[in-house]
Amino acid sequence: MQDKFTFKYTIIRIVPKVEREEFFNVGVILFCKRKKFLDIKYHISEAKLNAFSSEIELKLLNDYLNAWKLICKGDPSSGKIGQLDLSDRFGWLTSCRSTIIQSSITHSGFDSDPQKALEDIFEKHVL
Repeated sequence: MQDKFTFKYTIIRIVPKVEREEFFNVGVILFCKRKKFLDIKYHISEAKLNAFSSEIELKLLNDYLNAWKLICKGDPSSGKIGQLDLSDRFGWLTSCRSTIIQSSITHSGFDSDPQKALEDIFEKHVL
């Protein structure tokens, strides 16, 4: 039996019109300190985005979320935030925002494979 580890995750939401507070889920960020794991998985449905608002460019949202992916990886192109330790990067990515891209409250879980947990949560809450 594999050891299980605690992890934290948040659901990424697109809120096309912040003043209306309507949103749809597009991704998951998962952090597991013991496994030194931080990753994001996302997919924005163009049809869903257009149903909420035709004014927002899909490419722009994907560019922002790709920047979040680079921060998760600690890529040098992600700037100073990407150079922080994993828990600080997770904290920055999941902090409360009043913008079009927001995250849910942080949830906890318990699993032996953080990548599988990320995939499972993504499938359950986004697809």
